[in-house]
Amino acid sequence: MPGGASSLNETYKDWRVACQVANNTKRCVMSQQQAQQNGQRVLAIELNAPSGNVVTGTLVLPFGLALDSGVTFQIDEKPAMPPIRFRTCVPGGCLVNVNFDAPTLVALRASAILKIKATADGGAAAPFSISLQGFGTALDRVVALAR
Repeated sequence: MPGGASSLNETYKDWRVACQVANNTKRCVMSQQQAQQNGQRVLAIELNAPSGNVVTGTLVLPFGLALDSGVTFQIDEKPAMPPIRFRTCVPGGCLVNVNFDAPTLVALRASAILKIKATADGGAAAPFSISLQGFGTALDRVVALAR
C-alpha cells in the first residue's frame, strides 16, 4: 500500500476503490452505490480484484423483486446476457453473484452503462443501471493495488 497505509479509498468518476490490510492480508475492491434522495440505498455493486481474467463480486438490489426471475445484465445496447439467479436476501437487500469474464470486461471498459433488468414482485419491469464512467481506471487501480 502507498506509504505503508493500512487502508485506502479513492474515487474514479462513478467508482470507488477501497483497500484494507488486516492480519497481513490485503483486500482491494471497487464499488458503486446508488441511493434515493432520502439516502435509502437503491443498489450497490462490489467487485473484487481480478483473479486471472475473471472479476467476481456481489450486486445488492432492493426487496420487492420477483426472485425466481433473477436479473439480466446488458451492456449499453448489446444483447442481454443470460439471467442470473438471486443468491439470497439479507437485511440489506437481495444478493446476486457477479462473474465477468475477459470479453465482458473489455466490453464494460468501452461502454457507458451496465443495465440491470429485474422484475418487480407484481410482474412489472424493474430496471436499474450502473454507470461505467471510471470503470476501466478503477479496475486498473484495483489490479495494481492488489499485487
